[in-house]
Amino acid sequence: MTLSADVLQDVKSLGINISKACDDFLRDRVSSEKSGRWKEEHADYIKRSNKIIEEEGSALDQWRSF
Repeated sequence: MTLSADVLQDVKSLGINISKACDDFLRDRVSSEKSGRWKEEHADYIKRSNKIIEEEGSALDQWRSF
């Protein structure tokens, strides 16, 4: 992994744990990417499901309190 010298200097001067910061960032990035891909892969189903609910309502509408 390569880091810019100025960033590395700032990280060190601020006492940031580089390994933890990278791990946290990548963990969030992977989660976001997986979520985005899941939405893309299931977009047709979500669209059809939303259309059915718009037209017919939800099976649980009778128990909604809002």
